[in-house]
Amino acid sequence: MNVYLQMLIGLLLVNNYVMCQFFGICPFLGVSKKFDTALGMGLAVTFVITIASFFTWLVQKYLLVPFELEYLQTIAFILVIAVLVQVVENALKKLSYSLYQALGVYLPLITTNCVVLAVAINNITDGWNLLEATFSGFCSALGFTLSLLLLAGIRERMELTNLPKWMQGFPGALVTAGLMAVSFMGFSGLV
Repeated sequence: MNVYLQMLIGLLLVNNYVMCQFFGICPFLGVSKKFDTALGMGLAVTFVITIASFFTWLVQKYLLVPFELEYLQTIAFILVIAVLVQVVENALKKLSYSLYQALGVYLPLITTNCVVLAVAINNITDGWNLLEATFSGFCSALGFTLSLLLLAGIRERMELTNLPKWMQGFPGALVTAGLMAVSFMGFSGLV
């Protein structure tokens, strides 16, 4: 099987960063109330993770390794991610102010979203080249977006149903997320 197809299926379903590795839970639960907001957040995170994977690989290869500064990897990657989030925030403010307002406090959360940093570090740890690292970032972000959209769709449907009081709101979201994680375990062994 092609390495890129394996990467796509693996990071989308088998090793999904949210459902299987439990990264990015804060925005996953916080932004998944409405499908439109979840889609906007998913697209923003997809852009940031993909671009961050590209730039962090370059920083590692051409700055940290040649100058033997590998011990600064986490700090350097966080700085790269913070700059990229600022660029996305400014772009959204100019291009889609309504989406910018809808995301509200969650947009700056991308900076501290552990899935972005985890993908960047795992790309280096896994030994990917630049193209593979960038594609891995894109696939990981698609997996994050898929999880986010699935939960948002379920939560919107839950709002329309007559649930017991203890299942309404956040407790219902937690139970749903747990059941989703169990269902994603069914994909293990696929690749």
